[in-house]
Amino acid sequence: MNLIQKLEQEEIKRMERKLPEFSAGDTVIVNVSVVEGERKRVQAYEGVVIAKKNRGINSSFTVRKVSSGEGVERTFQTYSPMIASIELKRKGDVRRGKGARIREKVEGHEQDAEQQQSAPSPSVPLPAGEGSRDPSLGAASKGVKSAHKSRRRSS
Repeated sequence: MNLIQKLEQEEIKRMERKLPEFSAGDTVIVNVSVVEGERKRVQAYEGVVIAKKNRGINSSFTVRKVSSGEGVERTFQTYSPMIASIELKRKGDVRRGKGARIREKVEGHEQDAEQQQSAPSPSVPLPAGEGSRDPSLGAASKGVKSAHKSRRRSS
């Protein structure tokens, strides 16, 4: 171990940080200190860890969460004074430690949730005038022109 690594280890010990053991795929709650003007408060950021870099004092991890249907990623420095605490909410089961596969998995769950919300319930009747009386007639019964009829050649 060279001199710089020794100094980093001493600095980490001096901080007396209690960090839970977590890895990529785990769901964590990161309590972040936020300063707004003169007020200081703690804001919780909950999401899935998609990447973790172990670089001594420069260690960091990236957390992905879904906010209003949009995926948001944030990278935190592990030993930053800005982080009040880290709580492990749920252990994940992933085979790879980097974000591309986890990102796709989380986005797949987002899309499933959106489809379930946007799909109309079969028990709700359609408003008057919408839909056709005979479903076997297809689009023609709704007054929609077929694409092949509008492409006739003029002779």
